[in-house]
Amino acid sequence: MIDKTLSKGLKLLEALADSDTPRGVTNIASELELSKSNAHRLLQTLAALGYVDSVEGKYFATPKIWSLGEKIVGRLAVRAVALPEMESLALETQETVHLSILDKTEVIYLEKIDSPQPIRAYTEVGGRAPASAVATGKAMLAYQDDDIIAAAAARLAPHTRLSLPDGDALRKELAGVLKLGYAINRGEWRERIGGLAAPVFNRYGKAIAAIGISGPTDRLTPKRMRDHAQRVCEAARRVSEKLGSSA
Repeated sequence: MIDKTLSKGLKLLEALADSDTPRGVTNIASELELSKSNAHRLLQTLAALGYVDSVEGKYFATPKIWSLGEKIVGRLAVRAVALPEMESLALETQETVHLSILDKTEVIYLEKIDSPQPIRAYTEVGGRAPASAVATGKAMLAYQDDDIIAAAAARLAPHTRLSLPDGDALRKELAGVLKLGYAINRGEWRERIGGLAAPVFNRYGKAIAAIGISGPTDRLTPKRMRDHAQRVCEAARRVSEKLGSSA
């Protein structure tokens, strides 16, 4: 069942986006067959949310709509570009390969290729994990602004006995990521499940995603992590280059 208020608000937003000039309340109410009071109330709500602004009593859509669209297109683009590299990495390492993006202090798994081995890391596309506790998350966090890192530090929790204990430990870990170019999870989110990941940059030099491998720590030993580090970094670098990055 369609929510009528939401439907009216979206139609109003579409009408403003299609208009070359700001629109008055009476004008847009007439076009959408709304009462003037209803149109005004919807416009005020959209303005409060940052989707609409006004000048001299006339309303226009803000770039916030464009920024939302850019995020969606960016996610689709990085997935399409990354998938061939993920397939190659999965073949080379025989481990589960993830493509993640950052949503505030959490990662979202955008794509994955399961390991062919019977004992492997289990995750779901669309699933989430704390960025501070997984390799793909730390690979992206290291390149974020201080306020995002502080927010991640404030949400640290003892998921396992190896979870990072405090903000100082997290910042030290992220400094290591900047130095090495990749991040490691030693079993900080799930017991005995480790990982290794490297950031993916867009054409503006922003870390918008990360590619990583994960598996049981008795197989992904420190030595195997080091052996796979170059492969993971190269996969992330090639995806970044295809997205226009020079980082």
